[in-house]
Amino acid sequence: MYLSRVEIDIENRRKIKDLTHIGAYHNWVEQAFPQEIRDKERSRKLWRIDKLQGKSYLLIQSPTKPDLEKLERYGVAASGEVKAYDKFLDNLEEGRTYNFRVVLNPVVSLTNPEGKRGRVVPYLKVEDQMKFFLDRTEKNGFSVDPDQVMIVERAYVNLKKQNKRPVRLVKVAYEGLLTIEDLDKFRALLLNGFGKKKAYGFGLMTLIPVK
Repeated sequence: MYLSRVEIDIENRRKIKDLTHIGAYHNWVEQAFPQEIRDKERSRKLWRIDKLQGKSYLLIQSPTKPDLEKLERYGVAASGEVKAYDKFLDNLEEGRTYNFRVVLNPVVSLTNPEGKRGRVVPYLKVEDQMKFFLDRTEKNGFSVDPDQVMIVERAYVNLKKQNKRPVRLVKVAYEGLLTIEDLDKFRALLLNGFGKKKAYGFGLMTLIPVK
């Protein structure tokens, strides 16, 4: 498993003119793995966009290494980085506390009068968005103190697909402290992603150990 990062060249309008919606970012991520395209075998990749100190970065978690030239297609030249992630995953410990960041699409499926699953609607209130996260900690193998979890970003992002109407998705970024309670469940969360719309920039959780 690998973690890759590239600084997005947001100052170069010519270069990023295509990046008008998250579907375009999804395409960028997929194009960064040309061997998979040639082999017609797409792997699961998790990704998100982070903003740090006035710069924007594309972060990708993938089972194989990306092509650096393709990774930097919309990025700042020579800013692409790829690091092996397996050793970090192997060293995770139950009972240990980590700083985390995750971007989610908090939604709920409404039940229709027949009792069947109905349309999916987003949570829009801060308290509902926080509850969405807190309600999913135990089944994913970790615990948190609600007072040590913050929503640090709330926004809408557009998703466009060919021959379909554009969709606006709710994006919520959470940060804080968590403790691993069930290592197998938690590793599965890290590898498979958290929640819905994982192909479109949601569900990637990253960690920094608390010293």
